[in-house]
Amino acid sequence: MNLLFLFIYMVIIIAVIEIFVILFRLTGLKVEVSRFQVISMMTGTGFTTWESELILGHPIRRKLATFLILFGAFSLAVIISSISQFLSEGLHAKEIFFGAGAIIAVFAVLKTERVRRRLAKVFNRQMKQSIELADLPVRDVFLKNNEDVLLNLHIYEDSTLVNHTISEAVKDHEELELVVLFIQRGDVKIRKHLYDTKLHEGDQLLVYGVNEVVLKVFHEDISIMKENQKNRELPTNNIL
Repeated sequence: MNLLFLFIYMVIIIAVIEIFVILFRLTGLKVEVSRFQVISMMTGTGFTTWESELILGHPIRRKLATFLILFGAFSLAVIISSISQFLSEGLHAKEIFFGAGAIIAVFAVLKTERVRRRLAKVFNRQMKQSIELADLPVRDVFLKNNEDVLLNLHIYEDSTLVNHTISEAVKDHEELELVVLFIQRGDVKIRKHLYDTKLHEGDQLLVYGVNEVVLKVFHEDISIMKENQKNRELPTNNIL
């Protein structure tokens, strides 16, 4: 009976994990990421990878994560107490089977295509109502593909962009797969008329686009930036 109880207990744990893997998948998270994060939260392991930002920056996932963390924290004492009681008084196999059956039934319902579609619509509707772009991590917004890149380009005195506008320096910029998000000038972010604003020494451009295109268009200025930062012993990794 002890072996039977341990087997049923493992089935319950696996079923709970798979239920929440399905729920996380319905929010758009990949299955391998979902399973790893579910196990991490349930066990309180606390892996601090960038993948955790995908959960913290998402309203639905954050609620699911809250339940898992609480479940993992409070269930350990209950499980130990229950095991001790079962071992001392004898196992109540009937109640255990009912509990395991209920969890497996929930898992089976969530595996049906119709239920999953309805839950996905509910999650998406709530996401549109409450999620804010500012709450999402950079990787989740901009760097969805391997070829995407964000470049924080510093403008120095010898940069080819000094005293020129982006329109003048980058020919046919409207046809290229890149966009300048803003110009940082001191404490001011310039967002209006970006391409017609003359650039000054000390400005910073936040450029988003395809890696190959961005590096090709700004290769001279990137080289100048790296050389200046190297001479000043500053970090040279400005590509996010």
